[in-house]
Amino acid sequence: EAKLRTRGGNAANVLADFRSLDQERRERITEVEGLKAARKKLSDEIARLKREKQDASVQMEETKRLKARIEELESSGAEDLLRERMARVPNLPYDDVPVGASADDNAEVKRWGEPKEFGFAPKPHWEIGEQLGILDLERAAKISGARFAVYWGAGARLERALAQFMLDTHTREHGYTEVLPPYMVNSRSLFGTAQLPKFAEDLFRCEDAEPYQEDKYRENDHWLIPTAEVPVTNLFAGETLDENQLTTSLVAFTPCFRSEAGSYGKDVRGIIRQHQFQKVELVKFARPEDSAAEHEALTRNAETVLERLELPYRRMLLCTGDMGFGAAKTYDLEVWLPGQQLYREISSCSNYDAFQARRAGIRYRPKGQSKSAYVHTLNGSGLAIGRTWLAILENYQQADGSVRVPDALIPYMGTDVIKPHAAKQGVK
Repeated sequence: EAKLRTRGGNAANVLADFRSLDQERRERITEVEGLKAARKKLSDEIARLKREKQDASVQMEETKRLKARIEELESSGAEDLLRERMARVPNLPYDDVPVGASADDNAEVKRWGEPKEFGFAPKPHWEIGEQLGILDLERAAKISGARFAVYWGAGARLERALAQFMLDTHTREHGYTEVLPPYMVNSRSLFGTAQLPKFAEDLFRCEDAEPYQEDKYRENDHWLIPTAEVPVTNLFAGETLDENQLTTSLVAFTPCFRSEAGSYGKDVRGIIRQHQFQKVELVKFARPEDSAAEHEALTRNAETVLERLELPYRRMLLCTGDMGFGAAKTYDLEVWLPGQQLYREISSCSNYDAFQARRAGIRYRPKGQSKSAYVHTLNGSGLAIGRTWLAILENYQQADGSVRVPDALIPYMGTDVIKPHAAKQGVK
């Protein structure tokens, strides 16, 4: 309760009748175990009576009564109700997470790079992209609605170049194994990574997921992934890994789909908040004693991409009230956007402790121990490609309206400057 209070909200409401349900569950388990022992004793007595050719009808009637009572207790639903309550209880923050109510209480851990001084008023990415003819929000709205984008020419190439650059960096230098997962997952997987039941409104679900029931997590329904974290983390759902498999580090490049429920009126300009965007995701499975160090390593891997692209950023340690539902500790990386004169989140790197592993049933077998234990899962963006795309436009814009390509991306782009897209400019 004390830990939950630091996350905001009413701890008593979150836990609801947890105490009474847990007590009822424990009492029923104790009673069932006693009844089963009594039934076994009666069964032995019935066998003895039959061997001795004696009447066992009274004992047989008593075993029927005990069986009925056991079935009644086991079908009470207390266990299901308890699981339902616990599914809505967020993870407990680590002790070194600052206590706070909102983003205003986050702590800046480090800052890298100096924001560039321009000899002109820097423009936001939506103006730069439109003037270059590489970003088309109007036609995207025509074919798909609001919060979608069409990229033309060098704009499309820049998106592709960023993905390849990030994948190469993480696989060749940081030791991640690339995986290409499905872009649709079932509700059981979304429960495992804690998107369900709390964040159902933020997801796009397919017709076979209707009607959605919070207590029914199926394996044959489908939802569009909000992040590669979901399919990649669930690769090992229900499995027990050998200790020598840890730490396992995976990277995936996928589209992400989010309904952005509750974001009406926020970030309506540009491509900050989209229904569809692409992301390179980093996921780790670690031993509990290694997860803190792996969290630092994963965050540092994401920072390396920003530094190679020479984009100024800062690392923020999120407070208890600003962390995600399943996280025990989170660092946000925020990139500087000169066109908007602010730092904006471009990666969120979290240690989930055993929270997701417990929900998804991901264990490992510690050496020298007879019992298995839960792994710790970690993930973070390495990076969000759309936000990296717009950060390049804003940080590398030039007075003549063109955009210089960061040195690290020139081999992937095949050019050192992005100029107006002639084909798009001719379309009216």
